Formats: sequence, C-alpha cells, structure tokens
Amino acid sequence: MIFERAARREFAQVAAGVFVAIFAILVSIQLIRLLNEAAGGRLAPEAVLALLGFAALNYLPVLLSLTLFIAILLPLTRAYRDSEMVVWFSAGLPLTAWLRPVFHFSLPIVIAIVALSLFLTPWAASRSNEYRSKLEARSDAGKVAPGRFQEVSAGGRVVFVEKVEENLEYVKNVFVTTVQEGRLGVVMADTGRQESTRNGDRFLVLSHGQRYEVEPGVAEFRMMEFERYGVRLYDGDVRSDTTAPRFQPLKELLQGNSPSQKGELLWRFGQPLAALLLALLAVPLAFVNPRAGRSMNMLLAIVVFTLYNNLLSISQAWVARERLAFEFAVWAPHAIMLVVLALLFYRRLAVFAFWRRKS
Repeated sequence: MIFERAARREFAQVAAGVFVAIFAILVSIQLIRLLNEAAGGRLAPEAVLALLGFAALNYLPVLLSLTLFIAILLPLTRAYRDSEMVVWFSAGLPLTAWLRPVFHFSLPIVIAIVALSLFLTPWAASRSNEYRSKLEARSDAGKVAPGRFQEVSAGGRVVFVEKVEENLEYVKNVFVTTVQEGRLGVVMADTGRQESTRNGDRFLVLSHGQRYEVEPGVAEFRMMEFERYGVRLYDGDVRSDTTAPRFQPLKELLQGNSPSQKGELLWRFGQPLAALLLALLAVPLAFVNPRAGRSMNMLLAIVVFTLYNNLLSISQAWVARERLAFEFAVWAPHAIMLVVLALLFYRRLAVFAFWRRKS
C-alpha cells in the first residue's frame, strides 16, 4: 500500500534523526563523566572507550523506546498541523487505520529492545562491573594521573608524577612518600617506569633521584642518591559483585525466586511491551488543533512517557522490597496504559464521528 510505505518511510527518517541526536547527547554526557574520572586518577585513560561502550548498551533499550515514541508522534503531529488529517478523514478513513503502519514500523525496533533488554544489556552491565573491579584492583602506579597528588591505599603511599611520556612507558619528575615502621620516606626521581620480574611481581623503577628518610620527632634524617630505585607495586583483590540481579543472565533470573530477581524480570520484560504500547499511544496523542497551540500535545506526550517509565520503575522497586506481588505488578502498569490508550482512541474517534455528521 502506497500510504503505508510513505508513512513508514517518514517514521524511519524521523527515527534516524531523533536517535542520532539523543544518542550523541547521551554519549557526550557519559564521555564527560568518564573523562572526569580519568583526569582525577580514578580511571585509566585506556578504559574510557570500553566503559563508554558498555554504558551505551545499558541505555539503548530506553533510548530506542523513546526514539520509537517520538518518531511516530512527530510525523502525525505534522500531519495534523498541515491539515493532511483533514484529507485523511474526508476520504472516510478512521484514525485506527494508522495502527497498521505504526505496528509494522514498531515491530523490528521492539524485537531489538527485546534482545537488548533480555540479553545484551545485562551482559554489558556485568562486563562493565567486572572491568571496573579489575581497574580498582590495579597496581598503584597505574592509578596515578599527571599533575595530581594521588593517595593509594596499598602501602600507604602518596604518588605524584608531573608528566607522562607520549608512549605511556615513562613518567617524569616522580615524587613518592611512604610510611614504613614509623619512618617517613620521601623519594624524588627524574624518571620512572614499570617493570615486571619473572615471578610476576611489579616494580616502579625510578632513575636518577634521591631518597630522604625521617623519623617523626627526631631532628636527624637520612639522605641517599641513587641511579635506580625500585618501589614495589601492590595489586588489590578483584571484588566484583556478579550476584546482583541486574548482572545476572536471563536463565539465572528465571531459575531464581528472590524478590530482587523477580523485580529485575519485571523490568526486563516490561521494557519491550512498554515500547510497543507507547508507539500505539503516539497515534491519539499526536492530535493537535492547527488553530491552537502546538505544544500541548507534546507536553502531554512527555508526561505519559515519563509516567509509564516511572510506573515500571516503582513496580520493580516494590516487588524487590516485597511491597507488591509479582503476579499483580507484571500486568498492572501495562493495563493502566491500555485503559489510557482505549480512552484516548475513544475520544478521538468520537470527535471524528461528530465531525463527519456535521459535514
């Protein structure tokens, strides 16, 4: 059908533009946050891209749902504003005729949301958590950011490096303080690099520097110069909480019976269904009077989208806290939206029937 192909083509064009815009904003926000962590020494620079990719996968289900909602809402709003709907209704076609192209356009996106929500997003969240845990357990020197005094827990050290070479192999103007057996040691060196021994121990090898050793309360101190000085690097234990429901694969969630696992199942299965219902809700919500304001329907659409997602989030939290039965929460938010959908269509169809009787 020519009309359906034209409608789906316009939906696809709007969806592409909306997705690129929202995705760019989301990635920019995440990138700024990760770069801030890297600049503060809490994250390795080489980990930024990996964690950015995991974060993008985590947000994709909600992002695709919002994209689908807006991609249907905007073209239909334009059709009302440009009086194309008048021609549509004059031809005797009801508003429900839009459901077919909307459903056909939405189905591939909803299937993608199913795959993301049930499989890819939990995998990305688990990998991101595991990656961050490994980074937190990484050696002390790997956590140091140039130009900042960095306190590290292992060994009770404070490390400062002025500059990192472009090849990332050497650091320049190194300052290290340690406390051992009640004595304060201060080491300053021109350059330093990491080296590993055969048994796997790692050292920060400093070159051309001095070491000062002071005992608190004593006026005397010791000083020595060195050509090479090794500082042992300690790695912490990898602590990764993979038992949290949001990190568990679908198979484990289905086999589990805890309230938190049921809440996670509610969220994962609810997202694809919510995306489909929101796409259908966009049809009656797109109505706009060309002679009146153009922002009221968009404001109402934003409220409906926010309300629906908040209902899912609240249902998930209440099920996890055993304040709401899973058997009730699994259908109640969607049933509310189905009632809203039916009422909106009834109202629009009633207006359409009244308009036809007058004409």
